[in-house]
Amino acid sequence: MANARESELHYPLGDTLPASGDALDVAPGVRWVRMGLPFALDHINLWLLRDRLDGRDGWTIVDCGIASDDTRAAWERVFAERLDGLPVLRIIATHFHPDHLGLAHWLTERWSGRAAGPPAGAPLGGARSGNAASAAANPECRLWMSATDYHLARLASGSTIGMGGMAAAAFFGSHGLTDPEALDKIRARADYYPTMVPAVPASYRRLMEGIELDIGGRTWRCFAGHGHSPEHISLFCDDARLLISGDMVLPRISTNVSVVDVEPEADPLRLYLASLERLRSLPDDTLVLPSHGKPFRGLHGRIDQLIEHHGERLADVMAACAAAPSHAAGLLPVLFKRKLDLHQTTFAMGEAIAHLNTLWLGGRLQRQLDADGIYRFSAR
Repeated sequence: MANARESELHYPLGDTLPASGDALDVAPGVRWVRMGLPFALDHINLWLLRDRLDGRDGWTIVDCGIASDDTRAAWERVFAERLDGLPVLRIIATHFHPDHLGLAHWLTERWSGRAAGPPAGAPLGGARSGNAASAAANPECRLWMSATDYHLARLASGSTIGMGGMAAAAFFGSHGLTDPEALDKIRARADYYPTMVPAVPASYRRLMEGIELDIGGRTWRCFAGHGHSPEHISLFCDDARLLISGDMVLPRISTNVSVVDVEPEADPLRLYLASLERLRSLPDDTLVLPSHGKPFRGLHGRIDQLIEHHGERLADVMAACAAAPSHAAGLLPVLFKRKLDLHQTTFAMGEAIAHLNTLWLGGRLQRQLDADGIYRFSAR
């Protein structure tokens, strides 16, 4: 959902964007990389942090882009021209979604001195290639991320967890999505996640709430956020007043908060709103480095906007269910005023169910499975 109050935010870099394969300095030792995505949301922001790790000077990369030839080629241009001749020392992934984790395996292999990328049909977790001598001669470039998202990525890269296939189609069908063409397309998306995340590094280093990382002589504190992914990690540097927010706080659009088939009674919206309130403890003049959109200031105002947005959507859902028993598919026109393609419809369905589940689990709605196999919600 587009932010109608975006003008209340401040963009210190204006409309300046880094070109694909280039990097833009946003603060001392912090560079902004922008990669393309094949969706309506057509880009992701990635970050380079000047670092020193285990006595070596180099860079930490935060988030990776999807696994594609175009993204690899863009990274190679960055490596050739924007690393000042220094190596990549580690990879941090904010969460498990494909645009954030897709090339983690390729990046860690490349900067550990092993062959770049898994072979076709690589086993879960990715097969290491190259001989033992070459591996031993190069320090390990490790993936760092939360345990919950790491292990979910390991499962999803070899299956269809919450991303498509038969289970997702059946789940959306139970919430009123009955269009045969849409359901057939969802069933056909069984390889949605593995296509963009073909392998996950076989080992990692765990990040969690409160951990402090020394990155280039600066302290970055981990904030664990919930709702968008199970254990999303944002990074805050107090000295530089910088927040790498990942997908938790975006300036132009609201973060997707979805229920998926593997946890059908989840309440991610409640968790997401609570996570936003915790980020309010950070200074309002923090420069927010989001995964989509442009760096901005006005963190507290944006948190207020997001909470207000979801409050309005909950009120809309409540009113619709009070008027007549409703299912998630029937609420899509209430929650989303624009025409949705299939990719957007799957996210919209997950978000509609998230709003219904918050009201149902909070005791404001009741849920009933009707004879047609569809859950409908009504006011108590």
